[in-house]
Amino acid sequence: MYDSTNILVIEDDEDINRLLCGIIRKSGYTAKSAFSGTEAVIYLDSQNWDLILLDLMLPGKSGEEILDKVAQESNVPVIIISAKLEKQVKIDALRTGADDYIAKPFDNEEVSARIDSCLRRYRRMADKPIVQELRHKDLVLDTEAKTASVSGHALKLTAREYQILYLLLSSPNKVFTKANLFERVWNEEYYGDDNTINVHMSNLRSKLSQANPAEDYIETIWGMGYRLKT
Repeated sequence: MYDSTNILVIEDDEDINRLLCGIIRKSGYTAKSAFSGTEAVIYLDSQNWDLILLDLMLPGKSGEEILDKVAQESNVPVIIISAKLEKQVKIDALRTGADDYIAKPFDNEEVSARIDSCLRRYRRMADKPIVQELRHKDLVLDTEAKTASVSGHALKLTAREYQILYLLLSSPNKVFTKANLFERVWNEEYYGDDNTINVHMSNLRSKLSQANPAEDYIETIWGMGYRLKT
C-alpha cells in the first residue's frame, strides 16, 4: 500500500499548473506546485517525490537544468510537458533522463493515464523481491539501493537505464528485442518506435564505456536485439 503519492508540478503558467494539479488530485495523488526552476530546486532538495511533471521553459533555472539535476541525484521519474515540439529537444530530454514527453496542448485524460502508467512501472520495480546484487564482469547492480558501479566506481544512471541493465543482468543469456525492452521497461505496448529504445541504449552504452573503455558490456544482435556481451 502507498499512503501518499507526492507529485511535483514545475510549470510557470499558473493556469496550466492549476490544471495539472487538478488532474493529479482527481486521481487521488498529492500535488505540489512550483512556478520557477529556482523554486523547484528548493522543493527537490527538501522533500522526496514519487514523480515530477516538468515544463522546459521556466524562469530562473531552465527545465533542462532541473532535469539534469534530477537525473544526476535520484531515480525519480520525470514526465516532460512542453510546448517545444522539435524532435531534437525531445531526444535530448530522453537522453538526459526524462521518462516520457507530452506535447502542449495536451489531453487531460492522456496526462492522467501517463501519470498512472509511470507510477505503476516504478512501483512494480520497487516491489519486486529480488536478490541484492547482480554482477557481470566488473559491473555490479545493487538491486536494493538501485545503484550501479563499474570496478567500484558509481555510475550515474537514469531510472530507465537502470531498468534496462537490470533486465539484461537478470537474464544474461537472453536476447532482448526492442519490443521486449520497451514493454518490460516502459510497461506499454510497442508500436515500432525504435527511437526511444535507441536513445536510452546509446546513452547507457556511453556511460559504461566512459566507466571502463577497455570493456564491452552490451552487444547488438543484428536483426534481433540486445544481450550481455560475454
